[in-house]
Amino acid sequence: MGYDLEERAVDGLELLRIYAYGLCMGTADALPGVSGGTIALLLGFYGRLLAAITAWTPGRLLAVARGYDPGRRERAREALVELDLQFLLPLGVGAVTALATVAELVSTLAETHPVALFGFFTGLIGASAIALYRTLRITSPTHVAIAVAGVAFALLISSGVIQLPGSGPGMIVASGALAVSAMILPGISGSLILLLLGQYVYLSSELSDFLGALSGVLGGGTLEAAVGPGTTVALFVVGGLVGLLSVARVVRAALDRYRQPTLVFLVSLIAGSTPAPLWNVGETHAWTTETVLAAAVWTLVGAVVLFALDALVGGFDPE
Repeated sequence: MGYDLEERAVDGLELLRIYAYGLCMGTADALPGVSGGTIALLLGFYGRLLAAITAWTPGRLLAVARGYDPGRRERAREALVELDLQFLLPLGVGAVTALATVAELVSTLAETHPVALFGFFTGLIGASAIALYRTLRITSPTHVAIAVAGVAFALLISSGVIQLPGSGPGMIVASGALAVSAMILPGISGSLILLLLGQYVYLSSELSDFLGALSGVLGGGTLEAAVGPGTTVALFVVGGLVGLLSVARVVRAALDRYRQPTLVFLVSLIAGSTPAPLWNVGETHAWTTETVLAAAVWTLVGAVVLFALDALVGGFDPE
């Protein structure tokens, strides 16, 4: 019949492998302090990921859109190959699966065990900053100034000194653009950006509610409950697409031209974001001795987990 069963089996295994890559990358990006880009480097597909993402240009998308014209169909096929959808689609499905699972867990733990959850995140972030700083060469007063600026900027945002515009549509789109851009950068976690912007718990809850509403629809319910959180998810996805086509390219250009200063600034943002999760604890708990001790213990647990992962993979590298 023209089908090679062995080749089809190999293709199926390849799709499953890429899906598993997506699960790993999505899980990492759902946890502040662990980078999906780092996972991509460790598993050996970062180069392909970056090439596939940067292939999404207006010119190629237009070529695909014009594929209805028989005279342009060959170019449309070439553009589809260049977009590497056979890689991005299973990777994206895997990442979304992981993000949805972790979002449900985070949403639940933020309500039931906020001290443990955010203490753990604090440890992950602080330890990742230490691990990444060890790989950098801060060799000039300019580098020191950039590091101080990055730490200070993150601290001012996370502490609320620099006020951000709540959770309106514009903020959700901007959060999507910045978070998805960060997801492809080794050393920077998309969820860390959301945590820094004060959107992490809110967006995790909205995603969890949206998936729960969809499950209800499949069980015979109405779409009404899915409209609100679905709108939030859609705005975030739009922002993510904007980020992939714009912000990510700006950051990559900065890394190409001013690699060391850019890396120092990015890692310093992580360092300055270390206390950000604890502000969530302060919203629900008084800082009693018991709360402080519990947060400290979970911070230590998070740090140990991150350092153990760092040792296991032979050291994180923001490049």
